[in-house]
Amino acid sequence: MSNGPRTFHIRTFGCQMNEHDSERLAGLLLADGLVPAEGDATADVVVLNTCTIRENADLKLYSALGHLKAAKAARPGLQVVVAGCLAQRERGAIADRAPWVDVVVGTHNLTATPGLLARAATEGPVVAVLDAPDPEVARDATPALSAVRDVPYAAWMTIQTGCDNSCSYCIVPDVRGGEISRPLTDLVAEAELLASRGVTEVTLLGQNVNSYGRDLTGRGPLFAELLRAVGSVEGIERIRFTSPHPKDLRPETIAAMAETSAVCPQLHLPLQSGSDRMLTAMRRGYRAERYLERVAAARAAIEDLALTTDIIVGYPGETDEDFEATLEVAAAADYDSAFTFIFSPRAGTRAATLTDQFVPDEIVRERFARLKDLLDRSALAHHAARVGRREEVLVEGPSKRAVDVWSGYTRQGKLTHFPASSDVRVRPGALVAVDIEQAAPHFLRGSVAEVVRAPRHRVRIPLSVS
Repeated sequence: MSNGPRTFHIRTFGCQMNEHDSERLAGLLLADGLVPAEGDATADVVVLNTCTIRENADLKLYSALGHLKAAKAARPGLQVVVAGCLAQRERGAIADRAPWVDVVVGTHNLTATPGLLARAATEGPVVAVLDAPDPEVARDATPALSAVRDVPYAAWMTIQTGCDNSCSYCIVPDVRGGEISRPLTDLVAEAELLASRGVTEVTLLGQNVNSYGRDLTGRGPLFAELLRAVGSVEGIERIRFTSPHPKDLRPETIAAMAETSAVCPQLHLPLQSGSDRMLTAMRRGYRAERYLERVAAARAAIEDLALTTDIIVGYPGETDEDFEATLEVAAAADYDSAFTFIFSPRAGTRAATLTDQFVPDEIVRERFARLKDLLDRSALAHHAARVGRREEVLVEGPSKRAVDVWSGYTRQGKLTHFPASSDVRVRPGALVAVDIEQAAPHFLRGSVAEVVRAPRHRVRIPLSVS
């Protein structure tokens, strides 16, 4: 094991919410005296922050735990933590199948991890999973304020935990609980603190951000007010959010997006299916016509809006007619990009019980390919229309595939590649103007015309995402 302070490494599986939970947990471990390690091989504490949404989540977890079992045999002082959504749901199974795990901690008490590690060191393995969240703990801003972020110029802000919807394919309400919103004043204070530390872009996180604040007011959501309030914080230049629910996208939210300059002209609005019959079976709470009306209202109000979505192919009982309806709505919505998923049953959801209605794999694959082709054509057309334009890009750094090519994102969330520059101001966190020269379905390519703003500097502490 390491000499000096104990070290930790966090591996994150899944969504942005999990990524931010890992940042918060890293801050708590630092405050407890631990320091970051380069990876699993040198860490005294390894945390696996798990997900239940992604396909084969349990296989990924147990594969990682198998490697860590061998590591623990070679380094007896190593402590292993399994946290997050899969820990919340499979607490007993994890303890039975992997008795070498020191701590199993759920989504509702992740902040207790440092204390649980201390307990495990003297008492042996600890399983600490709460069945319901404590609203006071969920609204506590302390872990967020001490979070260790992977990049210095952008930050997640959790505005709400849990979900009050009952989508038939989704396990989130079971593992995250009902909606609990953080106070608006706390969120504005957090944004102000982030700005003072050099953060210029924030992404507001919630399972259904459009309903943010409904549990605080008893009268209705506060999301539009939150957008305007965070948008007024000096130093915050870009605001993004995910995920909104189409049934709760209100006119005041669209107006706030249009009228608040810091809010990026990007809207991720999950469709899931274009068939009203499937939407009813999924318990989505809207019809295709209403969805397209919301899209039209957003596009009419917000200049140069980029629209993205999620679509599920092969939900139980989906017919050829249902799928054709999805193609029609996707064509009408004219998406900039989309995340497409083949239906995968999640134990504990209503959809997982509909085994007699599962769609044959070969049919699903054929439908998936047709949908992808339509969406790729739409994405390429949107990107091709940007060739010849000058786009403002927030620099992320070297591309994953070529060190002499750098990348960043436009205000519309478009991944943009450009040749590396010798200008010392073109570093991660800088804003640059890029002349767009080429387009592909999933990225733009161009060259830097000028530096709009130099970056602000902070030390980076890496966290891995699986």
